[in-house]
Amino acid sequence: MLVAAAVCPCPPLLVPEVAAGAAPELAAAREACADALGVLAAARPDLLVVVGPAEQSGRGPHAAGTRGSFRGFGVDLDVRLGDLGDGPGTSERELPPSLAVAAWLLERTDFSDAPIEGLGVGEPLAAERCIQVGREIGAQAERVALLVMGDGSACRTLKAPGYLDERAAPFDAAVARALGSADVAALKALDAELAAELKASGRAPWQVLAGAAEDAGLGGSLLYDEAPYGVGYLVAAWS
Repeated sequence: MLVAAAVCPCPPLLVPEVAAGAAPELAAAREACADALGVLAAARPDLLVVVGPAEQSGRGPHAAGTRGSFRGFGVDLDVRLGDLGDGPGTSERELPPSLAVAAWLLERTDFSDAPIEGLGVGEPLAAERCIQVGREIGAQAERVALLVMGDGSACRTLKAPGYLDERAAPFDAAVARALGSADVAALKALDAELAAELKASGRAPWQVLAGAAEDAGLGGSLLYDEAPYGVGYLVAAWS
């Protein structure tokens, strides 16, 4: 059963080495992510599952020790998903960028001996399938924690990656309300087509969270809600 969840954005710019001179601009977001991951650690889960957007679904599960890289963003920096421990070890496949950012965040949090695995979720994956994946994750152990990576709309300003779309701010506000109140029904009801038009990479991972949290009775807290660079970045903790 799901006992805790943290929701974080997944821009590589969260990693200071990638952001370089712009690193201070996301300092508050990093701090909020650290606070959200602290909630996960405090829950002492039997299993931590990291879910994030990927080009294709089923690109996992990624075992503990799977490597990720930020070389594609011009930085000679590698990460790996948790400790190898006694698990099956690394995969030949690298982590998708969203899970590489998660691995970087996790390197700064102590999850003691909780096994960790990662799952890339294709952004076009239908809501019903996302919810079912979440249910399956929630049933994997007695105490499951989720780290959910994903961004809001990329259309908040004229200089945003997706240019300005007047629907972007209301969409992000609705997601923020749902994440802040652990509103499972609202997350399930997110419009996949609209999310795609607004380039919101978090829609599918958020709906995986909704499936995992159906019967968990968790409460939520919104820790960060800003749109630097015209992209909606949200951080929340559920426990």
